[in-house]
This record gives sequence, structure tokens and C-alpha cells, in this order.
Amino acid sequence: MSNQAQIAVSYDVSNDFFSLWLDKRMNYSCGLFLNPDDNLDDAQVNKLQFFYEKTRLTRDSRVIDIGCGWGGVLGYLTRDKGLRDVVGITLSRAQYDYLSQQDFPGAEVACINYEDYQPDRPFDAAISIGMFEHLASPEQARSGESVEIYRNYFRKVWSWTKSDSLFGLQTVIGGRIPRRGAALRELAWATYAIFPGAISPRLEVIAAAVSPHWEILEVHTRREHYRDTSQAWLDRLIANRDRVVAESSEALFDDYRRYLSACVRSFDEGYQSLAQLVLRRIQ
Repeated sequence: MSNQAQIAVSYDVSNDFFSLWLDKRMNYSCGLFLNPDDNLDDAQVNKLQFFYEKTRLTRDSRVIDIGCGWGGVLGYLTRDKGLRDVVGITLSRAQYDYLSQQDFPGAEVACINYEDYQPDRPFDAAISIGMFEHLASPEQARSGESVEIYRNYFRKVWSWTKSDSLFGLQTVIGGRIPRRGAALRELAWATYAIFPGAISPRLEVIAAAVSPHWEILEVHTRREHYRDTSQAWLDRLIANRDRVVAESSEALFDDYRRYLSACVRSFDEGYQSLAQLVLRRIQ
């Protein structure tokens, strides 16, 4: 699991900085562009609605959001859907400080590693969006340790939930390996500079790791949706260049323009994709 210092590199840059180019709900993950006229805000709501429906939530459901970010899921479930018992956990201190200032009625937030978290009573459902990539490091993936790390994660979430609970999982997944040196270097730079300690798993590795605790009901791949999400982020970042430079630095703007440009190319050319899985708890 990425440690708190590595998570800080990825997410504790500046809440104000991220607000300049993310959607208004601060979702730092792939949206779903389901209609020709969808903008970034629409796409993120489409994603949130997807997980709300697929995990079969009601107002009385007790739900955990693992890696809750700046509260996109928490806000949607409590404010938009009226759920009254939602828990979010994050390892980012900056995100936790941001969440502590938000009014999410019925939501509880903790700054804690998932390995150390233990609920006082079980959940009806779990959601995790964009956290799975932080479970195993590139070194652990290369050494073959990642399957057992992922299996332990699925076992942990299983232990938090009720029988027949549903688990909505979204993660970037590895695709084809770049054949051009420049593309490979940009992908490696983004991994180590922006998301140190993280790596995109292979879909087949996830499929192997869910057993024996969960079964896969649905898999949706959203490569083109993440290309479009990344492009929307890049466009918004460039549009706010002067503010980013004035409030942070030109180096930060250059790094994130490089990173988001690499994301657009990576998803467009199939070096990475995005998977949304619907899992059902076994027993």
C-alpha cells in the first residue's frame, strides 16, 4: 500500500489547485460521457449514478467509500440520494482536512490506512474509485506479490460487509505496452513523479484476486471515457494557467500539463484502460 508520504505527493499538492481543473464535485477519476452533449460535471454525475444503481443502494443502506478523495461519492450519496449512514476513509491529510469542512449530512470520515480500519458494524455495500492502484507498488507487481496483496484487500473488505453485499470497484488497468520509447518514458515518468508507489493492475490479476471472497457480476471497460475525462482536465488546466502559476508555480503547471497530456495519449492509444467492476460477496 502506498504510504502517507507517497499519497501526499499525489493528492496533497493543494486543494485549491485541484479545484481549478476537476469538476465541481472534485472527482479525481474517470467520468462517463454517456450523451453527446455531456460536459465534465455531467460525466462525473453519470459515474456516481452508475455506482449508486449497481450497488443497489437505498436511503437506509450503510455504505463505505474506500479512498474517498474530496468526497464526490460522499456528497452524492448523502446530499443527492439521502443516505444517512455513509463512511469515507482516505490516507490523504489534505483531503481529510477538506472533507472536515464540508457538510455531508450522515457521513463520517476518517484519515486512516484501510489496513488499520475496522468498522463498529458491517456495511451493506462498498464502493472504491481510484484507490486500487495504490495497493501494490511497481516493484511488488514485478516480483509477483501483487495478487496476494489484492487478495488480502478483497478479504479485508469482505470482513467489513454483510452476506450478499455488493462492491463497486473502479480502477485504471494496464493495457498494451508502448512500443515507442518516448511513450514508455512518459508513462514511467507519470507513474513515478505524480503517483509514486502506485501501479495500474492487469484486469486478469484482479479477476484472480477476487476469489474466494467475491464473485464478478459485471465488468465494464471505459478506456475512451478516461481519454475524454483526461482531455477535459487538461483543457481546464490550460484555461487556468495564469491562476496556477500565480498561486503555485510554473513548474507545477508544466508537470501537470505533461502528466495529463500523457494520460490522454495513454488512454487514446490503449496503453491504459479503465475498469468498473460489480462484485458480489460470497457467503
